[in-house]
Amino acid sequence: MALSMKVAIVDDEADMRASISQWLALSGFDTVTFGSAEEALKVIGPDFQGVVVSDIKMPGMDGMAFLKRLMSQDSGLPVIMITGHGDVPMAVEAMRVGAFDFLEKPFNPDRMTELAKKATQARRMTLDNRALRRELSDGSTIMKKLVGSSPAMDRLREDILDLGQADSHVLIDGETGTGKTLVAHALHAVGPRASKKFVSISCAAWSEDQLAAKLFGPAEDGVIPLVEEARGGTLCLEDIEALPNPLQARLLTFINEQGLPPETRIIAIRNQHAPDVTLEQALRSDLYYRLGAMTIVLPPLRARGEDILQLFTRLSEQFAEEYGCDAPQVTAQEAAQLLQAPWPGNVRQLVNIAERAVLQNRRGSGSIASLLMADNEASGPAMTTEGKPLKEYVEAFERMLIDNTMRRHKGSIVAVMEELCLPRRTLNEKMAKYGLVRGDYT
Repeated sequence: MALSMKVAIVDDEADMRASISQWLALSGFDTVTFGSAEEALKVIGPDFQGVVVSDIKMPGMDGMAFLKRLMSQDSGLPVIMITGHGDVPMAVEAMRVGAFDFLEKPFNPDRMTELAKKATQARRMTLDNRALRRELSDGSTIMKKLVGSSPAMDRLREDILDLGQADSHVLIDGETGTGKTLVAHALHAVGPRASKKFVSISCAAWSEDQLAAKLFGPAEDGVIPLVEEARGGTLCLEDIEALPNPLQARLLTFINEQGLPPETRIIAIRNQHAPDVTLEQALRSDLYYRLGAMTIVLPPLRARGEDILQLFTRLSEQFAEEYGCDAPQVTAQEAAQLLQAPWPGNVRQLVNIAERAVLQNRRGSGSIASLLMADNEASGPAMTTEGKPLKEYVEAFERMLIDNTMRRHKGSIVAVMEELCLPRRTLNEKMAKYGLVRGDYT
């Protein structure tokens, strides 16, 4: 479930607070207002689930002092500063300290909405990454999150275990929604740097000046540049293809200064927003070959076979527990449709489909097929034209059916035999064939 983002509005003028809050609320944002920086600091701490809009000129603690306090306790918190007419030097200073952006009075409300949207998106990514880091305290935990028994997933897990022990920088490539960020965390968690910091930033979420300040500093007012914060650990650069040329040169210098083996490992993630532009074209060649010394390409969901059914089952059970209802029972036809779908959004799309299927099932209406068709209508037909042998569909559905029934009966062989009308020997043979172990369900 996505985090609910708040917009904290800090201004000593009640009318200004009210007008900004009203406009953002009409634009769909959840707002909270404060009359002073001191009042706001009682609520806004590290990991605040939202962003901040603050006036610069306020009595008591002014906006600049407020910004420095916020940056010192959470440098990943987006803060939008509001400046008076002619306060451009102050706005530039705010950006240097770490402000997300600034608005000059009188400002266009639509511009405020646009900035709030970008800021909340950046904040959600930051908090999601932090939550993942806290959850994944050891390599065995994170490897369990890489669900799937397909050959593609077996190879991926082997690659992670192999490359996790290496010192070289790693490039992770793959379609949107395949789990590249999860794999980056896994590489860190299974390697010798696991006890060190994992620091992540999206190169597409910030302007060039902001990205330069966050990555390379200078270290002032308690704000530590990310290359220093990650020293000895892992620096993960998401959307590496968006890294501006001047910063590519600075990153290359940082890499060269480390020597071999590198003190800080860099994991670069490419998001294929523009598949017609190769990474070799987006990055200078010397940087590309340094970052791409080792490469992991994540398999698309459509290439993972019965993993699709396994993932759908796990996800629908989790959502059913969350919503307090039963998980939908997948028919043979629906299983074939899930296996045949093109899944342009990959695992991320499957998560959305599973949640909506559970909500539909709670209402007692709808079908998985209708969800797939609605989800894929923008990208063409809901089913691929590749096709697979009927035997593969039958085996995938059979495995899913036995797996679901074993889960429901908590590993009771007798109950499963009765529900599926299977003799014990046949059930045992099929469980062995599909790699299902009774102990995993008890």
